[in-house]
Amino acid sequence: MIRSLRHALRLAAPLAALLTACETRTAASGASSDPTPQMNQIAESYVRLVLALGTHDADYVDAYYGPPGWRAQADSTKPALATIGARADSLIAALGDAPSADTDEMVRLRHAYLVKQLGALRTRVDMLGGKKLTFDEESRALYDAVAPTHDEAFFQRVLDSLATALPGSGALPARYEAFRKAFVIAPAKLDTVFKTAIAACRERTARRLTLPPGESFTVEYVTGKSWSGYNWYQGNFRSLIQVNTDLPIYIDRAVDLACHEGYPGHHVYNVLLEKSMVRDRGWIEFSVYPLFSPQSLIAEGSANYGIEMAFPGDERITYEREQLFPLAGLDTARAAEYYRVQELVEQLTYAGNEAARRYLNGEIDAKAAADWMVRYELRTPASAAQRVRFIDQYRSYVINYNLGKDLVREYVERSGSTADERWRVFSELLSSPRLPSGLSR
Repeated sequence: MIRSLRHALRLAAPLAALLTACETRTAASGASSDPTPQMNQIAESYVRLVLALGTHDADYVDAYYGPPGWRAQADSTKPALATIGARADSLIAALGDAPSADTDEMVRLRHAYLVKQLGALRTRVDMLGGKKLTFDEESRALYDAVAPTHDEAFFQRVLDSLATALPGSGALPARYEAFRKAFVIAPAKLDTVFKTAIAACRERTARRLTLPPGESFTVEYVTGKSWSGYNWYQGNFRSLIQVNTDLPIYIDRAVDLACHEGYPGHHVYNVLLEKSMVRDRGWIEFSVYPLFSPQSLIAEGSANYGIEMAFPGDERITYEREQLFPLAGLDTARAAEYYRVQELVEQLTYAGNEAARRYLNGEIDAKAAADWMVRYELRTPASAAQRVRFIDQYRSYVINYNLGKDLVREYVERSGSTADERWRVFSELLSSPRLPSGLSR
C-alpha cells in the first residue's frame, strides 16, 4: 500500500524541474496535440481539489510532491465539502466529451483519467457527507471495478484440498498456524533478510526497467498499524517503506513486501509516474495521489503482480531456498513444501473480500467478519482482528489487492507472450494514466 506522511512529513521534490516542465507544457499547449486547451488548468484545479478534500479526510491524500504553497493554501482555507463537490462537478463538465479516436492515445488516457479521478473524488465527498453505498457500488465509484462474488462452497473446495496437504488433525486454521510457525523470521534476523530480498528485487527489476539515477528508499520497522507494510512516496524518486512488526512475519513476506512496496511495486510505480508524467510531460495531476481513487487499483494490482514479474515460475522458490531460508535460519529442505501449501492458500484470497462485503453491507458484525476470515482465509485471530481494523479504515479498498492483481496480470499477459514483451507492457502500464476499466480492453 502507498501513501505519503501527509501532515507529519511535508517533503517535496525540488520544484524547479517540476514548475519548468509545467510552464513549458502550458506555453506549448497552443501547438500541442492536446485537443483540450484548458487541460492543464483543469489538472491544476484537480490537484488543488484533492488537497482541499484532504483537509476533511486524513487518509485521502496519499502522496503529494507538487508546489508546497498549494497545500498550505488548502490547509488555511479548508473549503466546505459542498463547495468541493460542486467544484468537482464543474471540472467534470469542463472536461467535456472524450477526445476523438484519432487523438494521441496518451492525451485520451489523460482525459479519461481526470474524469474518473474527479468522479471518485465526488463520491468520496458524498460518503464523507453521510451517503451510504453498498460495497460494490462504492468500489465501482471509487476504484472503477467490482470484485466477483464467491460463496462458502467456493472456498470450502480449497480448504478440502488444504486438509490433505497440511499435517496433523483438528481445526484447519489451527493446523495451518502450527505449520507456519516453522517459517517465521526471527525479529533479530528480519532486517538482514528483508534488505537481502530488496537487493534481489531491485537487481531483477533493473535488468528490465530503466530507473532514474538517484532513486532510493529507506526502511523502518513500526508497530500499531492496521496494515503489514506501507510505501510513503516523498517525491524526487524517494520513498520511505515501513514494515509493521505487530504480528509474526513469515519467510514469504520478505519477497512479497520487497517487491510490493519496492521493486517493481509501489516505489517503482511512483518513480516512473514522476519521471514520465510530471517531469517529462508536465502533467501536474500526477504530483498528487488520492488514495480512494481508480489509481489505487493500478497501484496495488501492479505491485502484487510485480512479485511474479520479478520471480517468475520456480525462480522464487529457488532463490529463497538458496538465499533467504539460510539467512533466516530456516530448514531449506522444506521450502518446496511451504510454497505448495502457500499456493493453495493463495486461492482463498477473495475470502477477505467476502468478509468485507458482508460486513460493510451490514449483513454481519465485526466479530463475524473476523471469524469468517479465520475460517475461510485461515488467518489467525490476531491477524483477522487487524484486518477488520483495516476494513474499518479503508473499506472497499481491499479489492485493489486481489482483483487488481488479476486484472493487471490478464492485461499484461494478454498483451505480451514473452518475458520481454510482458516487461514492456508492464513498464508502459506503470508510466501511463491507464484506468482499471481500460485493462479489460
